[in-house]
Amino acid sequence: MPAISISKLGFTWPGSAAAVLDLPELRVEKGESVFLQGASGSGKSTLLSLLAGTLTASAGTVEVLGTDLATLSARKRDRFRAEHIGIVFQQFNLIPFLTVAGNLRLASRFANRSRGEAEARATQLIEALRLDPSLLQRRADRLSVGQQQRVAIARAFINEPEILLADEPTSALDVEARDMFMQLLMSVREMTGCSMVFASHDGSLAEFFETRIELAQINAAQQEAIDHA
Repeated sequence: MPAISISKLGFTWPGSAAAVLDLPELRVEKGESVFLQGASGSGKSTLLSLLAGTLTASAGTVEVLGTDLATLSARKRDRFRAEHIGIVFQQFNLIPFLTVAGNLRLASRFANRSRGEAEARATQLIEALRLDPSLLQRRADRLSVGQQQRVAIARAFINEPEILLADEPTSALDVEARDMFMQLLMSVREMTGCSMVFASHDGSLAEFFETRIELAQINAAQQEAIDHA
């Protein structure tokens, strides 16, 4: 059973005549790392939202870990996401007035982890990401950008997800910071063995991944539009 299986997927925003996504097929194996490349507006973020269950397909099926997300209620999709999927956002999305420990504890609470489990896992991840454990008690808005990056990685992995989704998390970083972020992200991914789908417009990042997919090549709706332009 693959980690992700998409068949005849279509998605159209309400009120729009044109489909944003029209994917005949996409498959990600367990443990596979996939680089999803596409220009701005190509539907990368929409696809990740469909995989996370925050959006539902207009047509076709999206199966994650053997579960057809369309068969779940919104509440069950939220629980499924918390228990099985980690997400790294473009802007990191840490809650500024909470401590690092508070941010990680909040993420773990959605998956019903005990406080003890969450604290042990948080310490393990912080150390793996080469951060001083004393930072667990520092507010998120008092961290450097580099520290926020690492905490965002820790939050994505706090519930030991089988799948990690990353949406342009390096877009605002310079080359040195970007490479450091990628090395840390991939080192933690290798430690956990989870599947990963990493979306970016920056083709130079493909070297970090086993598989590279050009979204324009599998997005039939977009390709048709390009062919007729």
